[in-house]
Amino acid sequence: MSIFHQLLANTFLVSMKNNFVWFALTYWVYLSTKSVISTSLVGGTFLVAAAVSSVWLGSLVDKHRKKQVMLWSNIVTLIFFVLGFLLYILQPQEVFASVLNPQLWLMIVLLMAGVIAGAIYGIAVPTMVTLLVPKEGRDKANGLLGTVMGLSFAATSVGSGLILGYGGMTWVLGIAIALTLVGMLHLLLIPIEEKKIIHLEEAPKGIDFKGTFKVVRSIPGLFALILFTTFNNFIGGVFMALMDAYGLSLVTVQIWGLLWGVLSFGFIFGGLFIAKFGLGKNPLRTLFMVNSVIWVTCIFFPIQPSIVLLSLGGLVWMSLVPFIEATEQTIIQAVVPPQRQGRVFGFAQSVEQAASPLTAFLIGPIAQFLFIPFMTTGRGVELIGSWFGTGTGRGIALVFMMAGVLGLIVTMISMRSNAYRLLADRYSS
Repeated sequence: MSIFHQLLANTFLVSMKNNFVWFALTYWVYLSTKSVISTSLVGGTFLVAAAVSSVWLGSLVDKHRKKQVMLWSNIVTLIFFVLGFLLYILQPQEVFASVLNPQLWLMIVLLMAGVIAGAIYGIAVPTMVTLLVPKEGRDKANGLLGTVMGLSFAATSVGSGLILGYGGMTWVLGIAIALTLVGMLHLLLIPIEEKKIIHLEEAPKGIDFKGTFKVVRSIPGLFALILFTTFNNFIGGVFMALMDAYGLSLVTVQIWGLLWGVLSFGFIFGGLFIAKFGLGKNPLRTLFMVNSVIWVTCIFFPIQPSIVLLSLGGLVWMSLVPFIEATEQTIIQAVVPPQRQGRVFGFAQSVEQAASPLTAFLIGPIAQFLFIPFMTTGRGVELIGSWFGTGTGRGIALVFMMAGVLGLIVTMISMRSNAYRLLADRYSS
């Protein structure tokens, strides 16, 4: 457990660096271009790249020593961040003001590639929970992992907004490079001993998508769980694409970053609750209850253009998200053989993240050309504008509410299906 705690500390550093760059990049792109289409394209591009790479990253985790692949991810991240830093300081600032300029997208691709390289931690660390923690304590260990993610989210959401607002991207990238170096040196000092790598003789040398899919399908209900999380991400893409634009329509970037830093304590509290009490005897039941509360919150927090309502909704969301992630991790750790877990975690991440890009790519233009005009100069002003409000933010709010209704309906249907009952029985056996 001492090694596990040191690994958590290193995960905190890497997650903080990734979140720091991602938050700052999203804020910077929106503030530079003043377009929700640009933020949706950035979010969609990132998630496409993450989805495509996850299965391959999972194969790397299974086939190599996990500390080794994590070290290489730090090196790759460092290279991309340095290249992004050089591009930014060598180009005039006006080239980054339009979504049509290739320099802007080259900058985005370089920074996103660095963040994606660090995403291997999200696959490697849960597999190490299996190696280091007994089954009866894994849900609590996953809760600690969620707490670490929440701490990094809190620190970076505050830091990225403030540093971007007062120091610009030069300071953002300089700090990101420094954090990458610190994380790499710290990982070198952790005595992780993986005595034996279990190789599958029948597995091909490549990605082994076919074999991984066969394992997932052989476990009753596991594919259904992945599909449910995929649908959640499909709806979640709406919020990823539009939340920053919605928040920045209400407050400044400094306040917006500070606000998310405060709200991120909900992530920490949720993780600590799991670390203390676990997920209960039936984690799947907990998953559906949590999802129901989240989608109801998504229906009501945009009802008025209020930063207070947005803050309350964000707090509920952040407090409950750790339960969703810990549930999936705990179930996979219990029902999937250790020698396949890297591939299965990668497969799940790939499939689940593939949904959000579609939403992110679509919802930006839909909001920009349909819902925002509907609530600024269209019929929505006359129909509901008197109590709902009008303007750009109100168009985005209407999208949020519709997404919440759809998410709630699907959750109610899923929790009554036979596939999830079978998976709950497999986990309990």
